[in-house]
Amino acid sequence: MSKGTVVVAMSGGVDSSVSAALLVEAGYEVRGLMMRLWSEPGQFDTKRDNRCCTRDQMIDAHLVAKKLGIPFEMIDARDTFKQEIVDRFIEGYSQGITPNPCMACNRHIRFTFLLNAALERGADYLATGHYAQVTQDKQGRFELRKGADTSKDQSYVLSVLRQDQLKHAMFPVGGYTKAQVRELADQFGLRVAGKSDSQDLCFLADGDYRRFLRDHAAKIMEPGPIVLSDGTLLGEHEGLPNYTIGQRKGLGVSYEVPLYVLRKDSRQNRLIVGPKSELGCDELVAKEVNWIAGKAPPEPVRAEVKIRYKSRPSAAWVEALQDERVRVRFDDPLPDITPGQGAVIYQDDVVLGSGIIV
Repeated sequence: MSKGTVVVAMSGGVDSSVSAALLVEAGYEVRGLMMRLWSEPGQFDTKRDNRCCTRDQMIDAHLVAKKLGIPFEMIDARDTFKQEIVDRFIEGYSQGITPNPCMACNRHIRFTFLLNAALERGADYLATGHYAQVTQDKQGRFELRKGADTSKDQSYVLSVLRQDQLKHAMFPVGGYTKAQVRELADQFGLRVAGKSDSQDLCFLADGDYRRFLRDHAAKIMEPGPIVLSDGTLLGEHEGLPNYTIGQRKGLGVSYEVPLYVLRKDSRQNRLIVGPKSELGCDELVAKEVNWIAGKAPPEPVRAEVKIRYKSRPSAAWVEALQDERVRVRFDDPLPDITPGQGAVIYQDDVVLGSGIIV
């Protein structure tokens, strides 16, 4: 007898394909569902396609589903993806922040739009190829944990999920390493076993977000002054989105000591730079905080916090504030705290929650 019905978010990649195969092998009733996402003008133009749903990706997903003997369906998510991900990405840069569209995609697309589509089709679960794990604590609350492969762990971008979403979430490859997943793909006879990994920012067909912003939001790429903290003019920048907090190289100005990007002033279109002594901060505030357990801890807690997907967790005290905010005080200053990125809170391998750095 079937253990239940699972819709697998198929992308044509090795991780989602092996996820589907593992679920079939485990006795679930499995259905493949692939989203058609927004692309830049020029449908099926390899220079403009969304890399998550090119023609080749669709063919691979369809053939994997056929190999596994499961139904396969395409679902149109273009309008929702454009509104919730692409437009917000552009708006974020227009406000001088550096948004993380992968977190927004899991919040609004995979585990809202796609999860709702799965439930409407009678599914009990939505499975994805993410490297993360879901468990339950003694009170029955769902927990989000790091994937077994620390080099591929994707719990950072899944930290936006709530209890009602984790209840239906499955990550079949979360307990495996990437090497093991490729071995499984080969054992299952899947054509995608040797396929390269997908990249972040899938809606950037060429991977160049600067080119994308020039094409779709030219105004926010206008040049402006590069100044010191006291307002001293040093030169001209080439558009604020071209720079990141903590950046040293490529500023195009000379000074008596090396300079770093300290802040971006979008209102006056200024890039504020300064010496290393002015760089770094030991505290941040984040908004729109999602506590995985469903409620904030009543007292400050010791934790480790990641301020970017690829950064190392840093020891800190975490204090919940009003209005879905949180204050993080790090033991040591960090040089690259960046507004718009996610601050993700961990205790050991358990994700407590996350918010957007302001």
